[in-house]
Amino acid sequence: MSVWYMLTVVGRDQPGIVADITHGLFAAGCQLGETSMMRLGGNFTMMLMVNCDKTEDEIEHQLTSCLTQLDLRLHIDPIEAHLHEHIIPNVRVSVYGADRPGIVARVTKILQQQGFNILDLESDVAGSDDKPIYIMHIEGYSKTSAESLEQALRAEANSEIDIKVYPVETVVA
Repeated sequence: MSVWYMLTVVGRDQPGIVADITHGLFAAGCQLGETSMMRLGGNFTMMLMVNCDKTEDEIEHQLTSCLTQLDLRLHIDPIEAHLHEHIIPNVRVSVYGADRPGIVARVTKILQQQGFNILDLESDVAGSDDKPIYIMHIEGYSKTSAESLEQALRAEANSEIDIKVYPVETVVA
């Protein structure tokens, strides 16, 4: 009986991670569902939904060679797949400004209080060591208008932080 798993792989960014992990999963008879893979500050992380008739231990054993060779860490959890149940984002929030502790916590708490469902959050630190700039983009679904969300976030915005909220127009043909 096949089971869905969420695999999380983390390690230092280097060529071959995606190729070796996906090849190992293919060799184990696993099929990929949704995935997210990205480089974060010199590290690489992957989250993969994997459908397989193997146990967690068997999957890890299949990947042991490439995990060891590339010095990667693996975490596996059984999950419910819920494929094809996508929520289409209708709002995008952009935050730019002087980096300081708590920006993500405060902005996301305000969004939570407004009933906003975060579907994707990306952030980056730019600028320099002595003048870091924090950049965050959030896409999500809200029953509240973009204007109402921006008004709720206005207290967090100041001369050092700029927060803008945009409606996302999805074209469906």
